[in-house]
Amino acid sequence: MAKKDKPFRPKARRPRGFEDRPADILKAERGLVARAGEVYEAHGFMPLATGAFEYADALGKFLPDEERPNEGVFALQDDDEQWMALRYDMTAPLARYVAENFDGLAKPYRRWQAGSVWRNEKPGPGRFREFTQCDADSVGAPGPEADAEMVMLAAKVMEAAGLGEGDFVVRVNDRRLLDGVLDLAGVGDAAQKGRVLRSLDKLDKFGWDGVAQLLGGGRKDESGDFTEGARLDDAQIEAVKRFTEASSAYDSGAADPAGETIRALGAALDGSQQGEAGVAALGVINDILKGLDFGPAQFRIDTSVVRGLGYYTGTVFEAELLKTATYEDGKPIQFGSVGGGGRYDDLVSRFKGQPVPATGFSFGVSRFAAALRALESGEASKFGGPVVVLALEDGQAAEYFGMAAEIREKLNVPAEVYVGSGRNFGKQLKYADKRGAPVAVIVGSEERENGQVTIKDLALGAKLSAEAETREEWLANEQQKTVPRGEMIETISRALSRMKDQ
Repeated sequence: MAKKDKPFRPKARRPRGFEDRPADILKAERGLVARAGEVYEAHGFMPLATGAFEYADALGKFLPDEERPNEGVFALQDDDEQWMALRYDMTAPLARYVAENFDGLAKPYRRWQAGSVWRNEKPGPGRFREFTQCDADSVGAPGPEADAEMVMLAAKVMEAAGLGEGDFVVRVNDRRLLDGVLDLAGVGDAAQKGRVLRSLDKLDKFGWDGVAQLLGGGRKDESGDFTEGARLDDAQIEAVKRFTEASSAYDSGAADPAGETIRALGAALDGSQQGEAGVAALGVINDILKGLDFGPAQFRIDTSVVRGLGYYTGTVFEAELLKTATYEDGKPIQFGSVGGGGRYDDLVSRFKGQPVPATGFSFGVSRFAAALRALESGEASKFGGPVVVLALEDGQAAEYFGMAAEIREKLNVPAEVYVGSGRNFGKQLKYADKRGAPVAVIVGSEERENGQVTIKDLALGAKLSAEAETREEWLANEQQKTVPRGEMIETISRALSRMKDQ
């Protein structure tokens, strides 16, 4: 008898660099995007959705070669042999959309957008090939007033996410200041300036000593690979260093640190047209934000903000988390920057052949939401699941579903009925615990005959289990109450309120 071939069973695995996101992470990310969207729409920014794919040439720096687009994007050819690629950010699709619909759009065109972006890069810890971004941009707004609005929106998003004074700061710089420093230092070659900007982009990664090597003759890394430097002389490197350290007024306790920093920069950059334009823009931004009662607790002028200077054409800023969480061993977790933005006046003009000024703010949803989750304390972060109504008796499904509906309607919280197999009490309670249910509602034959319900406070039970030193002490606490059916909603409400207050 012929041996039957075994059926093919694919191995359950996901591609490297792509993450599955369970309910708790998705809820946190969606909640963050929703709050950011409310901020943006309150200020007149309307939502936009663009397709996941764009023609590769529209994405800008990733252009087709003879075989496929360069590394960095996921690409394929459509039926007419044109290369398409998954978007790697939200800004390039926005530029294409504005250029394609230019005459019909009111300018400035103000939109916000959230969604996945994809990058065909080597994955690693905290480095994924797919992640979520949330952007707000104003296209056709040439003045620093629009930049000030973006800085303000960045701070508003931080506040909407639940961060208070001292938990975050938005640090603001201007690309033209560095251009002015380089002009005054005698660095006029465009290619050399580009190497300076790329070198400064590594400040967080390599520190000043590593960047100084890149600004000079070059740097050899631990593997022996050598990166050609910008070949500045010692005096020019020192001028760049002084520029990155020009915001000392914030550390000296000055009454008006922003004003002092602007005045110092103005004096240092006197004679540079680019530098003076950057200083003037920072002055306008500072005046607007001061008028909105935004002070050093919300934003700072900080010339050490250098990431992205090669991309932006004017104002550049970063939203940084100052609040820290702790690892289990007590060591602090530093989150750093969770978003950034600035002025980019060249992107749309690639399509139009005419200047189209633009400014924007973007944050990484996954990174920001993960940081907020790490900062959460108390039981609310652990028991975010639905209230679970246990189904302990056959023939009582209508009553169980009615109770869940009442909980949803009157308390505006998620609630569900256990619909798994069997009527085992322990199994259902274990299910509620795994779901992160704050409360379980129990109606067995005894409760039903007496017109009662039992409310088991799972969040309180977990807290008491961790704190009680003896079993008798644990049993003495009221983590489970049997109450008249008419008091079910009030009892659950008290349990949920207690949990939120922890």
